[in-house]
Amino acid sequence: MSAKKKILMITGDFTEDYETMVPFQTLLAVGHEVHAVCPGKKAGESVATSIHDFEGDQTYSEKRGHNFTLNATFAQVDVADYDALVIPGGRAPEYLRLDKDVIAAVRHFFDAGKPVAAICHGAQLLAAARVIEGRTVSAYPACRPEVELAGGTYADIAIDGAVTDGNLVTAPAWPAHPAWLSQFMTALAA
Repeated sequence: MSAKKKILMITGDFTEDYETMVPFQTLLAVGHEVHAVCPGKKAGESVATSIHDFEGDQTYSEKRGHNFTLNATFAQVDVADYDALVIPGGRAPEYLRLDKDVIAAVRHFFDAGKPVAAICHGAQLLAAARVIEGRTVSAYPACRPEVELAGGTYADIAIDGAVTDGNLVTAPAWPAHPAWLSQFMTALAA
């Protein structure tokens, strides 16, 4: 593994369960330091998660997931202290994109050229931060219009695939974890 990195994860209520817990635990397991934060909440508080599954309906189903405990306080983090950013999907990006401090945090990682991993509906946050113009971005298919309206090229890839464009690693949904996390770890090592 490359040197230990300090990674920020911005999440919120009804974040997708797997897309939050799996990368959080995986990155810790390989030796990185990960701080999970949510605007308006403090370390030790939790966010509710949702479990999204593909069960043959026209869109994913949604069930209540676990409570995910935050280990840092959004209002106290200095994004300049972090080497990389992770943006889980689920419903959280939909409202997090309305927070000017979240938008500023996301922009920092792009302005500084630091690695960013976003999955599923995380593209909503990228689009709102206006950081994907001219980039190839994967996301949950329902987010394709937001990617394209923000000037990105939507990567129409398999649900278990991922795409890297410069410092940005994106994927359509949690079945892509092996590809998405592998590509993100390569970006972290660069």
